[in-house]
Amino acid sequence: MLSMIFAFALIWAIWKITVLGIKLTWGVMKFFFSIVLFPLVIIGIFIAGLTYIALPVIIIAGIIALIAGKTSVV
Repeated sequence: MLSMIFAFALIWAIWKITVLGIKLTWGVMKFFFSIVLFPLVIIGIFIAGLTYIALPVIIIAGIIALIAGKTSVV
């Protein structure tokens, strides 16, 4: 009986660690894409001479950031 309780506790702990790892990975990837990759892509598009594509993307991203900033529940 004690072995069964230990097995359930071990499975529960492994599950919690797995969920925590997935949440951490998701947070790091969101940070990487929004802080590092997106500005580099926009700068690359701008340098490549595709200003007519980069400018609307920057404007739309700015509007979304303004809306999201005012509606966050922190």
